[in-house]
Amino acid sequence: MPRRLPELSRRERQIVDAIYRRKRASVREIMADLPDAPSNSAMRTTLQILVRKGVLAFTRQGRTYLYHPVIPAAEARTTAIRQLLSTYFDGSAEKAVTALLRTDHRGLSPQQYTRLRRLIETARRTEN
Repeated sequence: MPRRLPELSRRERQIVDAIYRRKRASVREIMADLPDAPSNSAMRTTLQILVRKGVLAFTRQGRTYLYHPVIPAAEARTTAIRQLLSTYFDGSAEKAVTALLRTDHRGLSPQQYTRLRRLIETARRTEN
C-alpha cells in the first residue's frame, strides 16, 4: 500500500517539488529553484517541518545538510493522482482523462492516441 503524503502548503509543495527534481538538495540549491524564495531561516524552518511530517529526511555532508524525499517519486505520484481523482473526479479515471483531453487545445497526435490505446488495452488485460 503506497504511503500517503500529508497535506502540504503551497510553499511546502514547491520545496518538495524542487527536491524531487534534484533527488537530493541543499538549502542553497532549493532556494535557487524557488520563485520568490523565503529567507534562509524561513527555509530551514520549513525544511524542519517537512522532516517532522515525514516527507523529507536529510544527511550531513560536512557542514551542509542535504535533503531528500522519504517517499519515492513514483509512489508520491500515485498517491497524488488518487487524491486528485477522489477530490475532483468522484474517483473516476474516465472523468479525469476526459477533463485532460478537453483542456489540451493542441489535441493529441496520432502517435499519442495509439500509445494511449495500448496503455488502456494493457490495463484492461491486467485487470482480468
